[in-house]
Amino acid sequence: MTAFHKVIATCSVRTAMASDEPKAKKLKLSEDEKTESPSKKAAVELRPNLLFGMGNPLLDISAVVDKDFLDKYSLKPNDQILAEDKHKALFDELVKKFKVEYHAGGATQNSIKIAQWMIQEPHSVGTFFGCIGKDKFGEILKQKAEEAHVDAHYYEQDEEPTGTCAACITGDNRSLVANLAAANCYKKDKHLDLDENWELVEKAKVYYIAGFFLTVSLESILKVAKHASEKNKLFCMNLSAPFICQFFKDNLMQVMPYIDVLFGNETEASAFAKEQDFETKDIKEIAKKAQALPKVNAKRQRIVVFTQGKDETIMALSDKIETFPVLKIDPKDIVDTNGAGDAFVGGFLSGLVQEKPLDQCVRAAHYSANVIIRRAGCTFPEKPDFK
Repeated sequence: MTAFHKVIATCSVRTAMASDEPKAKKLKLSEDEKTESPSKKAAVELRPNLLFGMGNPLLDISAVVDKDFLDKYSLKPNDQILAEDKHKALFDELVKKFKVEYHAGGATQNSIKIAQWMIQEPHSVGTFFGCIGKDKFGEILKQKAEEAHVDAHYYEQDEEPTGTCAACITGDNRSLVANLAAANCYKKDKHLDLDENWELVEKAKVYYIAGFFLTVSLESILKVAKHASEKNKLFCMNLSAPFICQFFKDNLMQVMPYIDVLFGNETEASAFAKEQDFETKDIKEIAKKAQALPKVNAKRQRIVVFTQGKDETIMALSDKIETFPVLKIDPKDIVDTNGAGDAFVGGFLSGLVQEKPLDQCVRAAHYSANVIIRRAGCTFPEKPDFK
């Protein structure tokens, strides 16, 4: 696995755009769902801990820096790398020398954060588990998760520092330096298995884990996935990056039978198809083949959602393929596509939690991604303007 791939895993460099309201059929989430009109269906009563996420938490640290700083640490103006020994002092120096902004980051945490933002009230609908260090960055990460109204329960250990991702900004360029550190240290027996934590898992109805976590704790993912399947709840996962499909395909395929909603972009879909010998490069056909893979919970048909940047989003459900056009956006309005894929998933999850029709979930997903790409980092205004 290359350093670039690892950084992709942590800094979530994935793209999606925003959508017009799609004129697609109202697709059902499961065979048990009633076919009554959504307008007649009673509104879902939202409560804390309905949505559960587990993944690699990172503290995103952003600052406008100068060329001397980039040169000192041998950084290119627009790049993504994994921190090496020579970068260890970078994070502290960034904080001391420049005006920094902190945000709770990492792919899954970003998506849970976006879902909570879309939902607004009540707070703490989204729960998040992950591993951090017992240090100042860990304390800041906890504070930022709280500010985002996410109910974060971190496994805190003192062997590795809190994972960080530094965004060194010069002009329109962003040089990303990621240090996974504690994010790699999550332990099922030390955290997920504890009664007070497992109770939070049981409270949820929708679960989301990015594929990156397959490199950290497969046993934790399987425990959550099997629970969701046994209780007929929704378990969602993301292909996340081509290297997950290539180098962690055995782990991925152990979880696949439990996946109710599978996300990915066109690059990841192509890598997945190649590894699975689908013998097609057509994204719609890949979605259909991924949808048809063996599944444990027969009460729910698997849903596959593939984004394609500025091209239409594809959804496969049963023998149907639906497409959702994206809204044109002036390139000059695009500030930063970092985290847009996470935002797409977050918007979709906000719809799933509220039991919205799938086309409305896609609308929310496209809206969220559209907001994020107009701003620096995975950040958003105080409230969404989405109806």
